[in-house]
Amino acid sequence: MGIAREVFGDALPIAERYAEFLADAGVERGLIGPREADRLWERHLINCAVVAEAVPENARVVDIGSGAGLPGLVLAIVRPDLSITLLEPLLRRTNFLNEAVELLGLRNVEVRRGRAEEVVKEFSMDVATARAVAPLERLARWALPLLRPGGELLAMKGERAAAEIEEAAPVLKRFGVRTTELLQVGQGKVEPPTTLVRVVAERAPRPAKGSKKRSS
Repeated sequence: MGIAREVFGDALPIAERYAEFLADAGVERGLIGPREADRLWERHLINCAVVAEAVPENARVVDIGSGAGLPGLVLAIVRPDLSITLLEPLLRRTNFLNEAVELLGLRNVEVRRGRAEEVVKEFSMDVATARAVAPLERLARWALPLLRPGGELLAMKGERAAAEIEEAAPVLKRFGVRTTELLQVGQGKVEPPTTLVRVVAERAPRPAKGSKKRSS
């Protein structure tokens, strides 16, 4: 808990309430595996909280496929300057997220039920986050249209992060992304450090070859 106190600071009591809610309702509703309850802090909460190191101040953030709120709710707890939208298509998960937001008294969070492709015309965010949602090739297709030019996708990834970047190269090229890089955050706070794929958006994608523009 010493590391948790360092990472969350004055927000630690809120993080503790969230951890209790995850271990109880999160497990009961199948959002967190039963075996995860005993390792919520190092494997989930701190692992997600250190993503804040890569998020600019006062950013508008969309957490894609938010699930149990990882990392979106954790970022909202540790960084009250952020405006967070938790985007989740499943009703039972959005119900859980709404309950968590109310329980924790978070005023910087909006829960939105839907898929990325359904809200693309409404969003122009600074940052998109995602954890265990999809390979980068698919995730980029969903996330990049939600970002303003110069906005960033911060995807939490594991050992295959570099391979996913290579596999996603054609999609990233079509979107004309500015940069793609691997980052490690949480050095000395979580082991291993959290790996992020950071993709900086440039512009809207070119239509795929042979595709037709659909009328609205």
